[in-house]
Amino acid sequence: MTDSHIAVSRAGALHTLPAHRDPDVLRWLAAYTSSMLGDSIYYLALSWAAVRGGTPGQAGLVMAVSALPRAVLMLGGGVIADRFGPRRVVIGSDAVRCAAVLAVAALLFLTSPGLWPLAPLALVFGTVDAVFMPTVGALPARLTEKDQLARVQGLRGLAIRFSSVVGAPLGGLGVALGGAAAAFALAGLLIAVSVPLLLSVRIRDLPTADGTVNTTAWSDLRAGLRYIRRHRVLAPLMLAIALGDLGFVGPLNVGLTLLADRRGWGASGMGWVLAGFGVGAGAASLLLTVRGWLPRAGLVTGCACAVGSVAVGALAFVPTLPAAVGTALLVGLLTGLSGALCGALLQTQSDPAYLGRVTAVSSLISLGLTPLSMPFAAAAVGAWGLAPVYVVSATVCGLGGVVALVVPALRRAELPG
Repeated sequence: MTDSHIAVSRAGALHTLPAHRDPDVLRWLAAYTSSMLGDSIYYLALSWAAVRGGTPGQAGLVMAVSALPRAVLMLGGGVIADRFGPRRVVIGSDAVRCAAVLAVAALLFLTSPGLWPLAPLALVFGTVDAVFMPTVGALPARLTEKDQLARVQGLRGLAIRFSSVVGAPLGGLGVALGGAAAAFALAGLLIAVSVPLLLSVRIRDLPTADGTVNTTAWSDLRAGLRYIRRHRVLAPLMLAIALGDLGFVGPLNVGLTLLADRRGWGASGMGWVLAGFGVGAGAASLLLTVRGWLPRAGLVTGCACAVGSVAVGALAFVPTLPAAVGTALLVGLLTGLSGALCGALLQTQSDPAYLGRVTAVSSLISLGLTPLSMPFAAAAVGAWGLAPVYVVSATVCGLGGVVALVVPALRRAELPG
């Protein structure tokens, strides 16, 4: 059954349904949350099995095997999403990921194979993730109207926060009860739940190509990159996202670990700081979910990013754990708001025919390239100390806000009301 056969026209009152009351959006949200929970548990199980089955160096290699194809193939995943329609690609991606994870779970239950099945699993999972991530971003535009996409972005942010908070304890419980095999099985079952939910989702019929049928995948990719480069809002928005993420990732990952160690807060203290950040980011997503629209979205994005960068830099100078938790909450609120608005602007400013490729570029920036800054941040802390690295990182993050404020088209960008 093709997308065109199951696509339905949403007429009359259905158009006015807010996203948080739309059954199709809620089914998609449930599928997405279940899939993200499975992802969280999978990564915990993979790291646990790799550490238990080999040396630390081998475990690190297994984790890298998962990240590399995701980064390399992400742009191609966007082309696939736009060519074949995001719904069928998301369903296929989840089905493949589920089958791979359950196969390894069964193998671990029956035998003790060591590391050898983990590397192929990581390779398959990372490759499919390169397709899954762009299609997830392209699907909401087919579920609801443009004036509801900001609310969908807020709902998605809440799902991500929920998955990160609940996924780790669930994965730990699975490992405690039945080892890595049980955790892999739980991850596979949660990913499997998303498939029937996605099959039940009705979608709207939107363009999936650039108006031509005889194009190659390479020409589609070049057309997508050209579309972004020439777009008055998307081009500077991608630059703002890149600068914001580049300055944010180091301090909130490697930097925070080193900060907690040097302040004597320990792992529990770092957990409290991360919890403060998560609460702030969740509050930002909740605000967008409830309001569904914020005026002067481009201006608010720039201001939130600029002020949030000051809070990022301040983390290196707070003397006590409670102050650090409060600062992290502010960081989460402001950067979470700017990130959610960036996502909403990407959704609403993009032509639906290019949405998979647009999402692929933003995902590549956030999940493929900016994490590469973490080893450099760690080396810089060792060479110059925490404070200078936090200040430089905050400056880079703040430049993302500056871009949003100085480029007129982005500063004046609005969400559909």
